Amino acid sequence: MSRDGGGRNRGRLVLTAGIASTGILSFLYLALASRELSAVDYGHVSLLWSIAFVILSVIYRPIEQLLSRTIADRRARGLHDHSLRTPALIQAAFALLFLIAALALRTTIEDELFDGSSSLYWILVIAVLAYAGSYFARGWLAGHERFAGYGGLVLLESTSRFLFAVAAVLGITSGQTAIAIGIAVAPFVSLVVVPFAIRRMQRGEGPVGGSVLATADVAVLDAAGEGPAHAEIEEASSDLSLRHGSGFAIAVFAIMLAEQTLMNASVLIVEHTSGPALAGFVFNVLLIVRAPLQLFQAVQTSILPHLTGLEARENSDAFAHAIRVTVLAIAAFAGACALGLLAIGPWVMETLLGDKGFAYERGGLALVALGMGFHLVAGTLNQAALARGRAAQAAVAWLLVAVLFVAWVASPIVSDEVMRVESGYFGAAFILSGLLFALYRRPAD
Repeated sequence: MSRDGGGRNRGRLVLTAGIASTGILSFLYLALASRELSAVDYGHVSLLWSIAFVILSVIYRPIEQLLSRTIADRRARGLHDHSLRTPALIQAAFALLFLIAALALRTTIEDELFDGSSSLYWILVIAVLAYAGSYFARGWLAGHERFAGYGGLVLLESTSRFLFAVAAVLGITSGQTAIAIGIAVAPFVSLVVVPFAIRRMQRGEGPVGGSVLATADVAVLDAAGEGPAHAEIEEASSDLSLRHGSGFAIAVFAIMLAEQTLMNASVLIVEHTSGPALAGFVFNVLLIVRAPLQLFQAVQTSILPHLTGLEARENSDAFAHAIRVTVLAIAAFAGACALGLLAIGPWVMETLLGDKGFAYERGGLALVALGMGFHLVAGTLNQAALARGRAAQAAVAWLLVAVLFVAWVASPIVSDEVMRVESGYFGAAFILSGLLFALYRRPAD
């Protein structure tokens, strides 16, 4: 194994460990909050979490994915000079638009969502603005395959947030605000990793994963700079242009909006129809999905630059193998989760999250676990679509399914609101994975 290959594998192990720990720590943060706070206060904290991470995923993940894909593509073609100006401008524009909207809607947000709590409002605002830098750093690290740095960043973020819940449990602090403020502090702590990653690159640990094929292509360019290789380099050089970058970011924006709709729209709908207590319970049910999705970020983070490099080198066999192995691993994981929840799901949920006055149904929990599996498969196929430049087509599939999901949850077709959410999530994830599989099997344009 080459030195660079070994470094990438070690980095992926650190990334997996970091994001696995992040999923566990995030679950424990919410579990401790659920046990420490009343049903209503926890409902507000879970609502804050839902709103914050909907916004973060929708407005910042597009830039993370844009940086990851385009930097990886350029590096695969032998180009290692990446302008960050355009993605930085797009990221700053998203953050500014959020701030303007948040300030304009302050009274509505405080009164309608947080029962007049200005503390929760400002935690939301500060957290969303601070995460702009965190998500930008993630995209840069992923594109350069600095997976160890990425893993360290998310681990620091989740650990610092978790400690605020621990402090409340130990009696050092108390109350809703003391726990919730960890959501705003975490992104600041996570950025400590970035200077170390930059210094490592400056010490000569240069780009990994550069393409020998790309270097050879550059070598055979004629004096006039013509030929297929030159055309490819020109195309890659334009990947971070404002037009191209904005188009990709808008498509991923739509995908992230749809995904967060699947994860959080039901919490908001239930909060509106039945109050924060039941909304907090629904949020807890969907923790079955949230924790694995955070763990799956390790796969998403590493697979997009990997698939992009394979696509740039036209290595279709390796591309298909990577997708197949990932999907099989997801199927095994989701099946095991579903069986476990059928056996001891209600006991586990009540033990970890406390009794909030509602009963967990083992069949519904298992259905959510199966839906989680289809959701992860859809996420894998989505990364394949992004690597192949089919972000717009993938966005259409996501948006269609999100609309169907909201319509189902908001309708009275199933009288039990919790079962309506559980069945709706499973159906939406199943349909989505089917649509994206059809896109994946479509011949190249």
